[in-house]
Amino acid sequence: MLSAIDKELLKEVAGLEGIPKGAYNIRKNGQLLGREVSANILIETNEAGNGIVITIAPGTRNESVHIPVIVSQAGLHDVVYNTFIIGEDSDVTIVAGCGIHCGGSAPEGHEGIHEFRIGKKARMKYVEKHVALGEGKGKRSLDPTTRVFLEEDAYAEMELSQLGGVDEALRQNEAQLGPGSSLLITERVLTDGRQSAVSRNEIVLVGEDSKANMISRSVIKGDSRQDFYATLDAQAKCFGHIECDAIIMDNGANETIPSLKARHPDAELTHEASIGKIANDQLMKLMSLGLTYDEAVNKIIQGFLK
Repeated sequence: MLSAIDKELLKEVAGLEGIPKGAYNIRKNGQLLGREVSANILIETNEAGNGIVITIAPGTRNESVHIPVIVSQAGLHDVVYNTFIIGEDSDVTIVAGCGIHCGGSAPEGHEGIHEFRIGKKARMKYVEKHVALGEGKGKRSLDPTTRVFLEEDAYAEMELSQLGGVDEALRQNEAQLGPGSSLLITERVLTDGRQSAVSRNEIVLVGEDSKANMISRSVIKGDSRQDFYATLDAQAKCFGHIECDAIIMDNGANETIPSLKARHPDAELTHEASIGKIANDQLMKLMSLGLTYDEAVNKIIQGFLK
C-alpha cells in the first residue's frame, strides 16, 4: 500500500501515479516495496542482498522497466548496488531515480550505484531523477554513481537530473566505450541556499569509431556551490565532446574543469564551457510580456534546464 508521501515521491522521480505497468522494482527505506517481471525482463535480488540484477533478454524491443527508490525514514542512509545486463540487439528504457521526504531534524540519504553492461547493437535510454521534499531540517544527501560498459555498436542515452531540495550530492559517472559504440549523457543540476553538488565524469573511448558527448547544465542560486569535472580519455580513433554551461545567481560559486586526453593520433576531442548570469535583455523581454521578475527568472531557468 502506497502512502500519500510515497505517491508524491514516485510522481516526482518517475512520473508515476501509482504502481506502474510492466516490469518494475520499487524500493522504500532500504526494503523491497514491490516487484514485477515480464517475459523479457528479469529482476532478481543480487547475491549480496544489497541490490538487484536486471537482465534484458536479447532482441527485446519497446519495453521499459521502472526502478525508483523512495526514502522517508529519519536517520536512514540507504545504499544499493544495481546491475543491468542489456542483451544484444535490444532497445529498452530504464526509469530510475530517488526521492527523499524529510520530516524532521535527522539526516536522510541514498547512495545508488548502477552498473550497465550493454550488449552488441543494443540501445538503452536511462532516465534518472533525484529530488528531495518535506519541511524537515535534516540534511538530505544523494550520491549516485553510474558505470557504463558498451560493447560493439551499442548506444546509450542517459538523462540525469537533480532539480531541487538536495543539500549535498556527489555525482559520479564512468563509462568505457567499445568499437562503434555511442554515449550521450545529459546532466541537469539546480542548487539553492547552502546546497552543494559535485559532478565527476570519466569517459574512456577504447574502441575504434566510438563517440561520446557529455552535456552539463547547472543553475547555482543562493549561497550554493557546484563543481563539474569531466575527462575524455581517447585511446583509439574516436570522437568526443564536452559541453558545460552554468548560470550563477546571488552568491553562488562554480568550478568547471573539462579535460581532454588524446592517446591516439586520430582521436578528435573538443570541449566548450561557459559560466555566466542571466542576461538583462532576456529578463526585460519577458517582463515586457507581463511576467514579474521572479516569473521571468524561473522561465529562463526552466528553458535552460530543459
